[in-house]
Amino acid sequence: MGNTKETLQKSYLWGVSILIFVTVGSRQYPFDRLFKKIDELYEDGTLKEEMFAQIGTSTYKPKHYKYKDYISQEEFQEYINKADIVVTHGASGSIMKALNADKKVIAVTRLEKYGEHINDHQIQNNEAFRDNNYVLMADLELTDLGECFKKIKSKNNGLVKWKNKDPYAIHKLIENFIEENWK
Repeated sequence: MGNTKETLQKSYLWGVSILIFVTVGSRQYPFDRLFKKIDELYEDGTLKEEMFAQIGTSTYKPKHYKYKDYISQEEFQEYINKADIVVTHGASGSIMKALNADKKVIAVTRLEKYGEHINDHQIQNNEAFRDNNYVLMADLELTDLGECFKKIKSKNNGLVKWKNKDPYAIHKLIENFIEENWK
């Protein structure tokens, strides 16, 4: 399935067109447990939709969806634009690009203990977006990722529309959240 340049067609679920885009950035840290978990969700029937993943340096190769290791900025924006749902690691830039494109976002957290990042700062980023109801955040061990997919596809997912009137608003929000919660 991997390393394809084919144009992805959106699949249909309940009469609604859905495409899921997964991105984990271009840093040197793998995020194998995310891609393994997504494959498990296809195997148990939780996921059926068309998916494309940018997997970075992950060594696990997805079995049930298309992927590439890296994509250009242009391809990234194209997949964001095509997607209905974006699953992204806790990089505020990736999250905000998806939100600015009016996409539903599931945030997943890279953890230091698994060698997925240098520290656990993505916890605070994801919590700040989640606590303001801009994204759904999977639990740190990804055990509820399937539930996140089910919830985000429902009309009552609790998410509020992102309005980025102040380009520094999320930066301030994250700083305030960290100051209040990590004293």
